Order: sequence, then C-alpha cells, then structure tokens
Amino acid sequence: MKTPLILIAMLPLAGCISFGAKPPPTLLTLTSVSSVPVGQNQDSATAKSITIQTPVVPQSLATARVPVQATPTSIAYVTDAQWAEPPARLFARLVSDTVSSRTGLVVLSTAQSIGDPGGLLGGELRSFGLDATTREAVVTYDASLMRAGKTSVEKRRFEARVPVSAIDAPSAAAGINQAANQVATEVADWIGR
Repeated sequence: MKTPLILIAMLPLAGCISFGAKPPPTLLTLTSVSSVPVGQNQDSATAKSITIQTPVVPQSLATARVPVQATPTSIAYVTDAQWAEPPARLFARLVSDTVSSRTGLVVLSTAQSIGDPGGLLGGELRSFGLDATTREAVVTYDASLMRAGKTSVEKRRFEARVPVSAIDAPSAAAGINQAANQVATEVADWIGR
C-alpha cells in the first residue's frame, strides 16, 4: 500500500528531473540537390546496381553535434547546432540519392545486395563540420569502390570547402549541406564513368 502512495507523491517531481542537455530549437539535416523523381521505377534486373555503405567516422563525428576545427590540434562544437541523425547516415543517404539520380544505377541496401552483388561503395567520412581558421564548411570523404564484376578496389579522396559567414548553426547547416552535395556529385560522377 505504501509503494503506490510513494509513487503518486513523486509524480510532481518527475517534471523537474532532466537527463541530458536541452535540445536546440531546431535540428539540422541535409537536402539533396539531386534526387530520383517520385514514382520512377528502378530494377536491378535491367540496370546495374551498387550498395552504398554508411561511412566510418572518427570519434569527433560519432555525435549529433557539429564539430569546429578550432586549431590544427583542437576541436570544439557549434553552440546550439545538432544533427537530426548521425552525420554518417545523413551523408550516406545524400550520396545514395545523388548516385541514383545522376548515374541510373540502382542503389541497394546492404540486405538487398545479398541477392544482387553489384558494385560496392564504402569509405571514411573524415571531415563534416566547420574550420574556424579558414571560416569554411569542410566535407572530406575517402571513398573505396569495388565495381560490379571486378575484384580490384579503387580509392579516391573527395573534399569540398564552402565559405561561411559565421561559426553558428545556420551557417553550419547551409555550408555543410552545400559542401556535402558537391562531394556527393563528384562521387556520383566518379562511379558513373
């Protein structure tokens, strides 16, 4: 009998307890400038396919926060800037949309690729934030590509730098989105050749 009364007495306190930092007023995401039109059919029986893996990231990018390279040896984070989901997944989805729309390749999930072993794109997302010393948004992606039917691996580094007016959430969102789209376009053109 005492346990239910204690729980009822603690209910008003539940609103006062906080487990973690207060989220920012808005969350950041990426918007693809290239996407497959709604309703367009894609079939791996009639077109080549590729699987695009979520890139590996360093610990500084394994968070929803937006990193700022403050000095060559120190990293800070943009105040009140947070991604809606992990940067690696946002970037992989952006690359998938861009590759699909620019190359005509059918982009498969990892599970779908078991039945259709086409090409494979993997890599490491090395930079995905701001550089305070140059006031730029920087996206650096080290890609590795196994083309369909080949056993060799091609590697290439892609990087885009976009000037930003300030080191803040709105500038970070716009600059990183533009840089990520530039990298995704270059990756798609490389894959499509």
